[in-house]
Amino acid sequence: MAVPYSAHNIKKAEEVAKLLSQAINIGDKAEAVRHLEQLLPLSVPVCVQLRPEVYSVESFRLKVGVGDVQCDAYIPITMLVTPGMTVAELKEKINHDYGFHPSLQCWILGKRLAQDRDTLFSHNVTEDDNQAFLFIKSAQAANFSHEQQKQEEECRRIGGIIENIEMLSLQARGPEELGARMKQPQAPLRQTIGTSGATKPPVPPKPMVGWSCLQCTFVNKPTRPGCEICSAERPQNYKIPDLYQPDEKEAQRLQQEELASLQYELSIIDEREQNFLDLLETDAQDLISNKEELDCTICYSSVMPGEGATLRECLHSFCRECLKQTILNCVDAEVLCPYADEKYSCNCNLQDREIKTLLSQDEYQKFLELRLNIAESRCENSYHCKTPDCMGWCIFEDNVNEFTCDICNETNCLLCKAIHKGMNCKEYQDDLRIRAANDIAAKRTTEMLEMMVQNREAMYCPKCKVIIQKKDGCDWICCLMCKTEICWVTRQTRWGPQGSGDTSGGCRCRVNGVPCHPNCQNCH
Repeated sequence: MAVPYSAHNIKKAEEVAKLLSQAINIGDKAEAVRHLEQLLPLSVPVCVQLRPEVYSVESFRLKVGVGDVQCDAYIPITMLVTPGMTVAELKEKINHDYGFHPSLQCWILGKRLAQDRDTLFSHNVTEDDNQAFLFIKSAQAANFSHEQQKQEEECRRIGGIIENIEMLSLQARGPEELGARMKQPQAPLRQTIGTSGATKPPVPPKPMVGWSCLQCTFVNKPTRPGCEICSAERPQNYKIPDLYQPDEKEAQRLQQEELASLQYELSIIDEREQNFLDLLETDAQDLISNKEELDCTICYSSVMPGEGATLRECLHSFCRECLKQTILNCVDAEVLCPYADEKYSCNCNLQDREIKTLLSQDEYQKFLELRLNIAESRCENSYHCKTPDCMGWCIFEDNVNEFTCDICNETNCLLCKAIHKGMNCKEYQDDLRIRAANDIAAKRTTEMLEMMVQNREAMYCPKCKVIIQKKDGCDWICCLMCKTEICWVTRQTRWGPQGSGDTSGGCRCRVNGVPCHPNCQNCH
């Protein structure tokens, strides 16, 4: 197997790393930079750590909850530790005191999974009664075998024998050298697993009161809504015991949570009330002004707050002058929002009160007249009053034959498309024929009626010969003059000489189930 780093680079890196550490300790920046530049080309991994003497040597009590995957309960223990102690040292201490190999240990400090080189100080664990959690993994999950265990135990035994031999040799040399050696830090004794030596008996599990976290297995108090270690949610199927009595600290926390919940509900109510008042205030405004500075998407000019307008339906904002010109140049009854880009074109409409606010009184009046003209031109059954220069018009229905204009108060005949006071339709049409020889207007009206007859838009009554029209509906019509029932599609009387019900003459529609004409639309 190839060595990843050359021996020359490793040796050179060791020397430069020592010099770099000395330069940092004495505060020589230039020397440290020089050594760092020598170290970088070697491409050898380097670790920089604080020396143990920078941390406080005062011990404090650390509360540790110990659990594993096979038991829902946890065993609380207390350890004397120092702030500069690393997680690796914690693992060795647990291995020495309780016999759990470091590879089986998983430490959680401050709701975070701790690494071996992390110190307690780096996780803000520096005071009495700070909490931590130790999870013991199974040997299978940690890939830890009995052969590895036996090999490590053998190494520890050999190390202990060598240490005893050194101590005996030091005693032979003299008490001064032995005392100097005793002042040096000694490696902690290891308690072996599975040897003949006495081991500490396991602590019996404590009856569990609370719920176990599904993520870190920490056992929380029954009333906690989330895990105290990793903040995971409480299991949904867990129920607080009926006879459970919280302690003083827990009761205080519950009281604070209840007060916070009440304050939150009150703030929600206040926010809703304020939103409702703001909505009422906004609805009372005919035109909503922009509250922030914006760039008009039409003229690309900057619009200061209050100088533009925000449309109600789509919330697009523009300068007021661009919106006004959009309304004045619109040729439709509805004014669409002018917003458009390469991918989207807004199809919302401006509201009437927005249009009225943007336009002057004269401009708004012209806009309303334009709307009326557009509506009249697009409606199928619209009729404009025949009084000259009158703006009145209506939408007629099939059973209405007269229209009284509200503007000029003249009565219009919808059948003759004219105003004929004091005359019925027959008298008016006869008068037209007489006046057509000398009156140009009468001649035009007569020609219009004749054209309608030729285009089958009108017909002569089979009995009284007055021109009649069918505005809408079925093919059954009735002459207003002689009350004759007529079939529009065949241009004949509906019944025979005997009148209604006489099928001996007329169009004979539906006699023996046969319609009077292929295009007949219910003339009976």
